[in-house]
Amino acid sequence: MLFIDFSSACNTIIPMQLIGKLGLLGLNTSICNWILDFLTEKPQTVQIGNTSSKSITLSTGAPQGCVLSPLLFTLLTHDYETTVVGLISNNNDTYREEVEQLAGWCKDNNLLLNVTKTKEVVVDYRKTKAEHPPLSINGDMVEQVTGTKFLGVHISNNLSWSTNINSITKRAQQRLHFLRRLKKRNNRERFDHGQGCVNLWFGSCHASDRKLLQRVVRTAEKIIGTSLPCLQDLYTAQATRNAKCILGDPSHPSHGFFSPLPSGRRFRSISSKTTRMRDSFFPQAVRLMNSLPPSSLSSFLLQPSSTIKLSE
Repeated sequence: MLFIDFSSACNTIIPMQLIGKLGLLGLNTSICNWILDFLTEKPQTVQIGNTSSKSITLSTGAPQGCVLSPLLFTLLTHDYETTVVGLISNNNDTYREEVEQLAGWCKDNNLLLNVTKTKEVVVDYRKTKAEHPPLSINGDMVEQVTGTKFLGVHISNNLSWSTNINSITKRAQQRLHFLRRLKKRNNRERFDHGQGCVNLWFGSCHASDRKLLQRVVRTAEKIIGTSLPCLQDLYTAQATRNAKCILGDPSHPSHGFFSPLPSGRRFRSISSKTTRMRDSFFPQAVRLMNSLPPSSLSSFLLQPSSTIKLSE
């Protein structure tokens, strides 16, 4: 897995290039013109204390802190497929060619790759591990790491979630301290006990990790004096909700993982040879959907679908 980082991503957006891509997406011309006007001829000054610099006019980039900027960056980069599904064996030339194409695409779109912060995580479960030569981008070597943090989630090369669970537990314990202080003032705040990306890691985490998290939940219950939903129930509800969202969108890339059986009453189970595969999101989501009453699945089972096969 390659986790890439861009230097000043929003600051390098070229408005005319973005508008061209928005037009190809079918966005209304008036909206495109409004966005172009929003991104060009922007006056900017720097103020330190009571001293302000001279104003300059910028016609590149998107304003930092603006709600629209992340969306515009996503639309700018939508035409490059960042997920390449496949098995990299002894011959990984295809993977390196893909990285070279990425570097070229970034250059064409005025995006600067920050190779220093770009990390490579190699997942290799073979008994005889092969040597993985370092990856090079624009002449700079990419650091190989055993784990990295991506969108707030710690991902390890052994696909264990212990590091992520420990991080969540540490943050939750810090919040317990503030929860105790709020209780003294009779102020009961909502306690968010580690639900972030729960679909990704909860099903595959160890029983000891689940007990560690549930212990924090029980402590919070004692502090606030009321019961909280257990993590298993939260995971089941959110996984079911996400599965229904995928099923309700035929254009979703993962829609094909939910393939109806010929009987039209259930979805085809995803075969798995390992516990790691069995406990991952899609096999669990299929089992959860099959556990629901058939009447609640009828609208999803009638939809046409194509089958996607998961490889282990």
